[in-house]
Amino acid sequence: MAMAMANIMASPALLPCFEGLRAQSLTQKPAASAASTSGSPAYQPLAVVADKRVQKRRQVILTEDVEYLGKTGALLAVKTGYFRNFLYPTGKAKLATPEILKAIRVEELRKEEERKVVKAGAESVARLLQNAGMLTLRRKRGGQGKQIFGSVTSQDIVDIIRANTKQEVDKRDVTVPEVREIGQYVVEIKLHPEVTAQVKINVVGQ
Repeated sequence: MAMAMANIMASPALLPCFEGLRAQSLTQKPAASAASTSGSPAYQPLAVVADKRVQKRRQVILTEDVEYLGKTGALLAVKTGYFRNFLYPTGKAKLATPEILKAIRVEELRKEEERKVVKAGAESVARLLQNAGMLTLRRKRGGQGKQIFGSVTSQDIVDIIRANTKQEVDKRDVTVPEVREIGQYVVEIKLHPEVTAQVKINVVGQ
């Protein structure tokens, strides 16, 4: 190799060729690695990301009354930490599992059907009372004019309804307007939170 180099350097005609080859070798990029030229994908570091999402609230059922929170049997959504650190250790609540939620739903449907039956019964009584027509109530006159002695009470209305319709009503559900003289009046009877019957009475003197 040394002898070849000496011959090139000694020959002025070959010197330009040698300089060109040396320049080409200096500018040529290194060959790609075997792994790259084989078509295999370059190595990528595996990124591991921790899932920091935590369930912040839990559905629970109170097993006893909790002040400022709810009554026994209440279905609530509370913070996970509050349940884990206080409600659960003290036995004041338990997790609302799918089975428990299903049982609650069944009970709600049963109560809803029961409420419908009660309301339908009240509506039936209301129709009976309103179809009874004008009910006559006799009172002693109080001197001259239309004035009567005393007044008309809830018990008076209960008695006259029983006598005319055979229907029992609670006097606590009866609202009587102020009756001080003979004439016609409308009495309201609250048979249900959503059902009120209006009964017409005719107060006459005797």
